[in-house]
Amino acid sequence: LTHSLTHSLTHSLTHSPVAVIYYILYIFDDPVLRIGSSLTASCVLSPDFDLPATSLYWTLNGVRLPGSSYSVVSSDVLSVTLHSLSGSRQQSGDNLMCHGADGQILAGSCLYVGMPPEKPVNLTCWSRNAKDLSCKWSPGGQGETHIRTKYTLKYKLRWYEREEECGNYRTGKQRYSCYIPRNPALFTPYEIWVEAANQLGSATSDITTLDILDVVTTDAPANVQVSRVGDLEDQLTVRWASPPELKDILFQAKYQIRYRLEDSTEWKVVDDIGNQTSCRLAGLQPGTVYFVQVRCRPVGIYGSRKPGIWSEWSHPTAASTPSSERLQSGSCDPKPGDQNSTLRRELKQFFGWVRKHAYGCSGMSIKLYDQWRVWLQKSHKTGNQSLSPKITQAKWQAELRHRLCIYVTL
Repeated sequence: LTHSLTHSLTHSLTHSPVAVIYYILYIFDDPVLRIGSSLTASCVLSPDFDLPATSLYWTLNGVRLPGSSYSVVSSDVLSVTLHSLSGSRQQSGDNLMCHGADGQILAGSCLYVGMPPEKPVNLTCWSRNAKDLSCKWSPGGQGETHIRTKYTLKYKLRWYEREEECGNYRTGKQRYSCYIPRNPALFTPYEIWVEAANQLGSATSDITTLDILDVVTTDAPANVQVSRVGDLEDQLTVRWASPPELKDILFQAKYQIRYRLEDSTEWKVVDDIGNQTSCRLAGLQPGTVYFVQVRCRPVGIYGSRKPGIWSEWSHPTAASTPSSERLQSGSCDPKPGDQNSTLRRELKQFFGWVRKHAYGCSGMSIKLYDQWRVWLQKSHKTGNQSLSPKITQAKWQAELRHRLCIYVTL
């Protein structure tokens, strides 16, 4: 019984590689081919076995290959030719098997069909609280090489020759990423790149140069709370706590809010919050549940001129506005245009009402204005309904004035 494998493989599309497989086969290695290549494999029977070559057949990944791809070379040799090979279905290789008439596997080999890797792209890195470094990238080209391809993230300080390799690679959906857990060097630029290699070739990404202080991100803001503004039907107040890491390193933060209706997937973003840790959302729809999230972006880390990277959004927090028939659109703060005009009109109406009905009251506060808004909305509702015979407009105004005077001194 002969135990050997002879094969001649090339990556040419015009010359068919030849693999000679003896029964029974002892495989020293498996062929690695480019997509589009052709392969001819031969199953050679030992003279000691009384088996005609015409009784044999071939399978690829368990599927019987058509007889038109066979060639009976001699009474003891059956070859098969595969043209324009497609990429391997699995990285462990495609199984090419020679079978006897009874289905018994006489010999076989694993075919690795793929492409050399292309230059990795979109290399992006970030540092959580300036205490570690994470990087992710995308494979170049179509991304799929169909055979095992190793990606290696390497880095070094710009003015030092010694390079290091990241050792904590992610798996699954985050497989093109790596995590460096130890404290990175500050105030010294890093040079970072990714190398990709498989049995058909290798490629290296462009070098990314970065300063850790320019790619800092934080945890999402904590303890996000959303509450009503008294009985105001179109407003909610959002409050949150700064990430605790802000106390450890010298930088400020900018915040961003987004909110959506309960039955909607479209978020509205509020950008102009600055460094404050609270915000009033105005112009919301009354009687509606809103989901609110907050995120943070560090600014001026140890004097860096570049802002950091936005954190993840906080977990959604829900709250509802009081019920009303009024419907408006929302924003965090009054903006130029219609909303400023509306605000000026309301303030003018408010102070006019105070002069007419709130005489005798002393002192002013924002609570007075908020309370006026509430009763103004109630007045709007009452105006759309017939007043009870026992409640005259004069009595309603007197009651409103009495309640407002109570809030003036608060």
